[in-house]
Amino acid sequence: MTTSTMTDRQPTSTTGAVRPELRALDGIYRARGLHWVGDGFRVAGFFSAIPDAVRKLSPFLLLDYHPTYEYAPTDKPRGVGVHPHRGFETVTIAWQGSVAHHDSSGGGGVIGPGDVQWMTAASGILHKEYHEKEYARRGGPFQMAQLWVNLPRAHKMSPPRYQGIVAEQIGVVTLPDDAGSVRVIAGEYLGVKGPAKTFTKVDVFDVRLEEQGKVHFAFPAHHNVGLLVMKGDVVINGTQATLHDFAVFENVGELVVIEAESEAQLLVLSGEPIDEPVVQHGPFVMNTAQEIDQAFTDLQRGKFGHLAD
Repeated sequence: MTTSTMTDRQPTSTTGAVRPELRALDGIYRARGLHWVGDGFRVAGFFSAIPDAVRKLSPFLLLDYHPTYEYAPTDKPRGVGVHPHRGFETVTIAWQGSVAHHDSSGGGGVIGPGDVQWMTAASGILHKEYHEKEYARRGGPFQMAQLWVNLPRAHKMSPPRYQGIVAEQIGVVTLPDDAGSVRVIAGEYLGVKGPAKTFTKVDVFDVRLEEQGKVHFAFPAHHNVGLLVMKGDVVINGTQATLHDFAVFENVGELVVIEAESEAQLLVLSGEPIDEPVVQHGPFVMNTAQEIDQAFTDLQRGKFGHLAD
């Protein structure tokens, strides 16, 4: 891990307006190796490597990143069998490969390169995720990420919801000087709004930069911000970062400036923190231990619905 204490203030402009202050870096972290989720997802978990990650990155609870991996053809799709969730949302972003999803609320679909699944578990859901049948049959490269996004107390027991977002629905900002592009999955950037419906203020940006390309983001200082380098070498507010580095920012300053030293791809996350207790046990995220106990009771009583293996 490397850390930065950059707190340089930007000068006022010639018009007298105060430019945004560079956001201070808390640190740059790396995942503690790869692990399998089921037999279909070979992922790096970043939050376990970050001290106090749930507070520093609220409302985000987890980031599992599946770097490019070549799967052999198979007639039996790999994946994760039926399992429950309550109290949060899962967001799956696909760059290579295809994943199918089915859940006990009747939601489901297939996402391929460029698509996103945004599943709100809320009051409780059973679901399964697996390689789409035709992709499994032919095999090939696979690259995806899954986020867990917390829900505020007022919405933890809302009805489940499924959003299947295809690539064509995602707005794209083309950066000046052929610097690259920003796909806006959730939130807003330079007037382009993402299609994802969220319960709190969240930005999820898929960023691509050409060599020497530069991009600026200005996030409210009280919002939590992190970004994952999925390709290339970049400089973030003056600090070097490279492939599979995850940068976490302090709540000091607003401006994030990213300069690409080589062709780069990044996943940029920002969100308004949920200032409530977080109690997690496996697939349940609630506000109290009693609510976790109730989740297990409700699961045993069939209140999460039914879904065949």
